[in-house]
Amino acid sequence: MKKLAIVTSGGDAPGMNAAIRALTRLAAWNGLKVIGFRRGWEGVINNDRVELDPRRVGGILHLGGTILRTIRCEEFKTEEGLRKAAETLAENDVDALVVIGGDGSARGAYALSKHTDALIVVLPASIDNDVYGTDETIGFDTAVNTALNEINKIRDTAVSHERTFIVEVMGRKRGFLALTVGLTAGAEIILVPEVRYDREKIYETLRRNAAKGKRSSIIVAAEGIGETRKLAEDIEKNVKTEVRLSVLGYVQRGGSPTARSRLLASLFAEKAIELILDGIGNKLIGIQKDEITSISLQEACTKEKPLDPKLLELAEKLAI
Repeated sequence: MKKLAIVTSGGDAPGMNAAIRALTRLAAWNGLKVIGFRRGWEGVINNDRVELDPRRVGGILHLGGTILRTIRCEEFKTEEGLRKAAETLAENDVDALVVIGGDGSARGAYALSKHTDALIVVLPASIDNDVYGTDETIGFDTAVNTALNEINKIRDTAVSHERTFIVEVMGRKRGFLALTVGLTAGAEIILVPEVRYDREKIYETLRRNAAKGKRSSIIVAAEGIGETRKLAEDIEKNVKTEVRLSVLGYVQRGGSPTARSRLLASLFAEKAIELILDGIGNKLIGIQKDEITSISLQEACTKEKPLDPKLLELAEKLAI
């Protein structure tokens, strides 16, 4: 084992730089050379690389985003793209590749593993927290706290003006972010893509809250539920209350990673290097029940992480 390569793929997440730093320094500690491929899978295909060493990754622990950058790459989804990527790894004598990214990155890594002898390990980094095999992804805690800080400010205005606010957070297909944000923000209603919502039930909840003396409400909705603007208009019309929509958008992706996100990045990197030095690849690193673990890439890519319905029930009970 002589050379390690790192690539960040898919959407960026706070803590990716912390993972790059930890991987580079732990690899150097064990006598490995390190290169980073720039701009995601496109960089692997085009052999756009940079040498990494402990000094080069200094001062990035606290930075959001990724110094290696990341873009979407349609070519990598083709057999030709996978073949080119495998050739790049061979040309650079890469013994192991660590992929930092979400569920799409894990699927890409699994597809590439069928074309190369290099060991491949994935560090799950995603604000969506939807990667199977880990209770939490790098960056999720940061995104939750970013959204929570914004909702705390929105609630001040909601109370002052006696309004209902719909706060749309990221999550096109999964509602892990919306659920955790909604629960910790004390939202009256949480809407996620996994659970079909009933408009009449929303109206009734808001009317019941008003009858109990609540003059403001927060509804946290994942973007994947669709038509949040239309929902705001319908609530205003049927409940006779002022409703405002606030879309948090890409602010959730950026910012300095929390201590939790930095810690997971470092612990995941340590586990990845241990596996690689033992000659073990095709793994996804994760944390389950506070233990750093790993599962096969195949399992991670073929199973879907379930949303915990008990958290939705808890949030509903706490919102009375």
